Amino acid sequence: MEFTMIETGWLSVLPPLIAIVLALITKEVYSSLFIGVFSGMLIYSFCSGGSIISAVALTFDMMSSKIADNAYMIIFLALLWAVVMLVSKSGGSYAYGQWAGKRIKNKKAASFATSLLGILIFIDDGFNCLTVGTVMRPITDRLRISREKLAYIIDATAAPVCIIAPVSSWAVAVASEVSETNGFHTFLSTIPYNFYALMTIFMVFFICFTGKDFGPMKAAENRAKQEISEKENKDKAVNINGKVIDLVLPILVLIVCAILGMAYVGGFFEGVSFSEAIGYNPTAGLSLGAFAGIICAMVLYLPRKLMKPKEFIECIVNGIGNIVPPMLILILSWTLGGVCRQLIGTGVFISGFVTTTNLSLKLLPFLIFIIAAIMSFSMGTSWGTFGMLIPIITMICDTDKAGALLIPALGAALAGSVYGDHCSPISDTTILASTGADCKHIKHVETQLPYATLVAVVCAVGYLIAGFTLSPWIALIVETILLASAIIIFSKLDENIFKKTKNT
Repeated sequence: MEFTMIETGWLSVLPPLIAIVLALITKEVYSSLFIGVFSGMLIYSFCSGGSIISAVALTFDMMSSKIADNAYMIIFLALLWAVVMLVSKSGGSYAYGQWAGKRIKNKKAASFATSLLGILIFIDDGFNCLTVGTVMRPITDRLRISREKLAYIIDATAAPVCIIAPVSSWAVAVASEVSETNGFHTFLSTIPYNFYALMTIFMVFFICFTGKDFGPMKAAENRAKQEISEKENKDKAVNINGKVIDLVLPILVLIVCAILGMAYVGGFFEGVSFSEAIGYNPTAGLSLGAFAGIICAMVLYLPRKLMKPKEFIECIVNGIGNIVPPMLILILSWTLGGVCRQLIGTGVFISGFVTTTNLSLKLLPFLIFIIAAIMSFSMGTSWGTFGMLIPIITMICDTDKAGALLIPALGAALAGSVYGDHCSPISDTTILASTGADCKHIKHVETQLPYATLVAVVCAVGYLIAGFTLSPWIALIVETILLASAIIIFSKLDENIFKKTKNT
């Protein structure tokens, strides 16, 4: 379906702003997103000579277009959630929780295990979120780690890891955007300058090691210490005949077949390089892997009579049914992103600041990071953000005067894009992380936002340093010291406030 973009100036930032503000105020995501979408369509319709009726029609045109564009993602999520339900119904999740509970005996170990698993599954961020959540949720529930904390760890080791992993769909997407003969080499060069990804990973492990939470996350952790997990109550009714292999084998088959599926769809077995193959159509390959996981579960469960054939099918249907609420959020988010990018020119308006500013070129990485962060947070997409900014950056730096700033500026664009993807309420990764952790979406956003924003502020300082030094290393040392100090200070302030409140 063809859409014609028009320039609407500052009005283009209103739809994502309306959606985000409403979601944070009302704690209700569905209507907030829809109002954001419809407000964007009203702006487009009125600015192009249309009417309210045409705005309504365009809303559903865009929605149907986004469903079609992301059909493989929908199929993958449905099949993956079916696998999640199957391993839970078989007793595999319960057995794994019992087995791991004897080995992972404290919150620190569970947090580290979750973080490491998130880093290991670096092929795709959405796949990462749901798989890590499925495997680790029984353990973190048992050890009273809040669902909000689990969602944060999952989210913080998804996009930030994928954006610096040389073998991932993200690497291929970035390399393809760079207008050079060796785009992949350019991508590798940006990794030390991707301060947000590196500092986010550092923050996750620092908090896991020290246990120093602050803000809404600390409140969530305190609640989790006192409450009996809902998941643990459900565990009492599961099949106690399941074994650890009933969870591990289907998930392992899913992961291996997903990687092979991405390689197959992309033409790896026909001579295409592996990195290019997995980036061609990753969700199609992931769908093949999820289907293989269902087949594995069927072969593993039915002969042992862990469930009857009718129960097996009902479990698949129930699993697909459970993904409908988060899927609706995803569809509305995709639609809002489509309105912003394809109709009212939100990205064009914001990125215009890059080319119109008269500030010193040494401030370019800092400025690009801020603009990329705003764009990505507003639109809920990192790929769309760096897709628009990279061509502009290469044009700006295509001079002798600014040539040395190309790599730092590209790194800043990727880092800012990941920040928005990491914490925006309308980002698909944020939605999938809350889904994987079985955490209320708005609670995940509220608890994660202070953490992500703290990292972003520290990184902004780093890009000021990098712009003047043209080196990432001094900036990284300064950022590490600043971030660790800020976490300790904020945690201490929270403890003092809690003690005063308790005494009064």
